[in-house]
Amino acid sequence: MYESGHDIGNHSNTHPHGSQLSLEQNKSEIMGVHNKIKDLLGIDMELYRPPYGEYNETVLNAAKECGYHSIQWDVDSLDWKELGVDNEIKQVLEHKHLGPGSIVLFHNDTKYTPLCLDSIIKGLKEKGYEIVPISELILRGDYYMDHEGRQFLKEDANETTS
Repeated sequence: MYESGHDIGNHSNTHPHGSQLSLEQNKSEIMGVHNKIKDLLGIDMELYRPPYGEYNETVLNAAKECGYHSIQWDVDSLDWKELGVDNEIKQVLEHKHLGPGSIVLFHNDTKYTPLCLDSIIKGLKEKGYEIVPISELILRGDYYMDHEGRQFLKEDANETTS
């Protein structure tokens, strides 16, 4: 996957509820996987998506202290519910948050995603969206994430409130 140009990101070592862990426990979860991938591929990952999409200041600070950018999603395919091919396609292509900059959540071990991914990608392209690696999509620097997982530049927030 890495050699094909895909981003390799960190999702923790044991998939814990990070919001229930200390700063040091979160850092241990992040660096446990980081070191395994470093040994395996020789790369330093920089993208971290907390398990369950749960995050608080402790989780975000741990990721930052480990040199990571925290990411989230704003369109959940609900593939993990295994509701069927048509349901998964509709869930993504008709999602109320689907828009420029959307990050769609899929899992690598679900029943129907392999069967519907081509249709979803085709549908997204027909709607005018481009599929890019997440490292090219996410904001870096002075940004914040809202409760739905979307990133916004802090300067944009200041412009709309001034």
